[in-house]
Amino acid sequence: MFRFLHSSDLHIGKRFGNLPGDLRGRLREARHGVIGRLAEQARANGATTILLAGDTFDTETPTPAMLRQALAEMAHHAPLRWIVLPGNHDSLLADQLWEAARAVVPDNVTLALRAEPLTVAPGVVVLPAPCTARRPGRDLTEWMTSAATGDGTIRLGLAHGAIQDFSEDAAASDVIAPDRAARAGLDYLALGDWHGQVTVNDRTRYSGTPEPDRFKHDKPGQALLVSIAGPRSLPEITPVDTAAFAWRTIPLHLLGDEDSAMALDALLPAAPLRRQTLLRIAASGRTRLGGRTALVAAAEAASHDFAHFELDETDLATDCESDDLDLIDRAGALREAAQALLAESDDPARSAVERDIARAALVRLFSYAEAVEP
Repeated sequence: MFRFLHSSDLHIGKRFGNLPGDLRGRLREARHGVIGRLAEQARANGATTILLAGDTFDTETPTPAMLRQALAEMAHHAPLRWIVLPGNHDSLLADQLWEAARAVVPDNVTLALRAEPLTVAPGVVVLPAPCTARRPGRDLTEWMTSAATGDGTIRLGLAHGAIQDFSEDAAASDVIAPDRAARAGLDYLALGDWHGQVTVNDRTRYSGTPEPDRFKHDKPGQALLVSIAGPRSLPEITPVDTAAFAWRTIPLHLLGDEDSAMALDALLPAAPLRRQTLLRIAASGRTRLGGRTALVAAAEAASHDFAHFELDETDLATDCESDDLDLIDRAGALREAAQALLAESDDPARSAVERDIARAALVRLFSYAEAVEP
């Protein structure tokens, strides 16, 4: 039995430039901290080796501190063995990165910089396919098919990139053969690149990132615990939790006069989870103008509990009756302005940005009117 942890796409050093400064720091630290969480899961589950299938670093030029601290953290968890593969973000073109890494690499870390067999345990060989460039343009796993490893050997492939047109990078296509595991007699092919977990076949998996970095996948950060009883045995694969933060998108569908604030509150995660949650509420359906202002106010009140909070109103239409606009004004320039904003907020001929601006202005106008209502 050989048991290992499969992970990828740590993206240590990611900047998160679109988020507030204090949160950026917390998220960057979480990416470094995932090294320790991977090691903890490996020890807890009897795994001896951790395969990192590319993009350990977010760029080809991480700072010397990022590099040395990451390798030092891996060394701290000896005798666990780490196999580190260059991905498309930290490819072999990053000469300075890998030269610097070679100079300080600890004994329990193997840099998989060449397409050649690596013996990681008696009778267990890893066949790595390091990324030669950000877009290699060819199937780097092809060499595995002819790689000789001897009879009775567990063969593990380790690669980073797209299968057909399925990739984290939409520009990549037709890179890795979907049936590479079968062609090359692999007992397991550990893939990186896609940030969500994906089963390609019984022997081929994308692990997904252990620490999510966007709302796109909306899944918890995990790694894959893989157990192989022997050559040609089907692997037993179990996801294990590794993330410090959760990125969640929750749909909120409203109907007419429904209490929008109450509906939002019913969907929010439990209070102890909120500080470590980045939440996006995707509102849809229809609501009255008063319901919309109540929703915006409730979202603003709840937002302070979360690491990050977004209310997406793009697909939420506004039902507005005369008494709604009457609250703003019954006639005159203010009433005409309100009617114009209402028309613009639901006009499909306008861009989403223009509709959002009109909607926000109308809600603000209505909230002012509510505040001064006798």
